[in-house]
Amino acid sequence: MGSKNKLKRFKENETFANVFQPSRDELVNKTYSLKGKWRADVFKNDKPLVLELGCGKGEYTVELAKRYPDKNFIGIDIKGARFWRGAKTAIEESINNVAFIRTQIELIEYLFAENEVDEIWITFPDPQIKYKRTKHRMTNLQFLERYKKVLKPEGLMHLKTDSEFMHGYTLGLLHGLGHEILYANHNVYKLEGSPEEVTEIQTFYEKQYLEHNKAITYIRFKIN
Repeated sequence: MGSKNKLKRFKENETFANVFQPSRDELVNKTYSLKGKWRADVFKNDKPLVLELGCGKGEYTVELAKRYPDKNFIGIDIKGARFWRGAKTAIEESINNVAFIRTQIELIEYLFAENEVDEIWITFPDPQIKYKRTKHRMTNLQFLERYKKVLKPEGLMHLKTDSEFMHGYTLGLLHGLGHEILYANHNVYKLEGSPEEVTEIQTFYEKQYLEHNKAITYIRFKIN
């Protein structure tokens, strides 16, 4: 993507009512104005709140919002030029139960209050395979602790990835920490019983993975 195109998207994001771009200072050094108030102030309802972390172009966030109009969805990514597409689609198609936040995932506890979130989706994260990158894996111990702070006690976690390493690493960690694994599948398109929202919603890159016969894995779990 050219720099001019990126700048155009950044400027357009600023005009979108469904895009929020708090500064790090706003989050870390102050109490963010929407913390604990996303349902009331943004969505104007009391429906369940679902996050997609590292949402990329926002395809999954938007498709989940279409499929579940009885829930509110927020896609989070640091790259606003990417989720511009999802935000624009939501506006063009009048999908009012979806929003996007441009920020770093590790700041999630500054964005949301305790017990404010019902579900979290992590779709195709960078597996950060090298050992020295462990701290950046989105299902490591530190990230799980952050998610627990904002999730309701019975809140659900979803991990969908094409990385066998990420799938195995996460399963091993969950088992070791005693978290509740509700469902695990190492090839959702080959094995029966895969949830519809896992197989019937596909991102642009997921379709490319499937063309190359890469297995897509999925885990649903709770953080104890």
